[in-house]
Amino acid sequence: MKFSFYSLFMLCFFLMGQAEQINAQSTTNSLEDFNTLSEQFLKRIKNNEDTQDIQDKLANTTVETLDNALDTNTKRLAFWVNIYNAYIQVILQKNPELYKDRGSFFKKEQIKIAGETVSFAKIEHGLIRKSQFEYGLGYIRKWFPNKFERKLRVDDPVHNIHFALNCGAKDCPPVAIYEWQRLDEQFEKGTQRYLERTTDFDPSTKIATISSLFNWFRGDFGGKCGIKKILKNKGLIPTTKKIDLEYQNYDWTLDLDNFIDL
Repeated sequence: MKFSFYSLFMLCFFLMGQAEQINAQSTTNSLEDFNTLSEQFLKRIKNNEDTQDIQDKLANTTVETLDNALDTNTKRLAFWVNIYNAYIQVILQKNPELYKDRGSFFKKEQIKIAGETVSFAKIEHGLIRKSQFEYGLGYIRKWFPNKFERKLRVDDPVHNIHFALNCGAKDCPPVAIYEWQRLDEQFEKGTQRYLERTTDFDPSTKIATISSLFNWFRGDFGGKCGIKKILKNKGLIPTTKKIDLEYQNYDWTLDLDNFIDL
């Protein structure tokens, strides 16, 4: 069978198009891997299974690949919360004595992600809270975050992350495995459960005793007015008017393997 030059050209054009579609589909599939990988990371930890191959994949990817894969705010939130919680378990299960100096522990660059070694503080305040100054109470942003942080941080931080991040302490929220497809639902459930456990309202004094998380990150919640609105919306106080807030002492006792299903 003989082909004209035009026929050969069209055949080549068609095959190139097919190749591009296959490549695009492959890329699309790979974009889901990092969220799935973060979920698998926690599932293996929960089941006392080895996670070194997952840690290697996270360490050896590139910033560009991770940036392209985490292409929505929801994916970034779910991924980074899972990664934070997973590495808390991995590192402190192996070396619980590190928790004696918590200040140094959270600031130490010890987590390898996309060719960088980052700290828990970087993940929490830089990537999840969108470059908030750690001691700014939620009101002060960093002036000069580095390229890694700018590329991979969330676009729209949400206050619910404070009831999802587990730093290893007894008073921390329990560890859930967050799926980006139903993240809002999981965040709402986790927030409700945590606040019900940590909030005490005395109607006689009109004092709500609440978690210190509200105090440390008050700007993330919209200040005292925002905190009261959250408590009222969760059915924990009857009104936002003439209610006083008091903050509980935080129990920093190390408490690992504290998982929950949401």
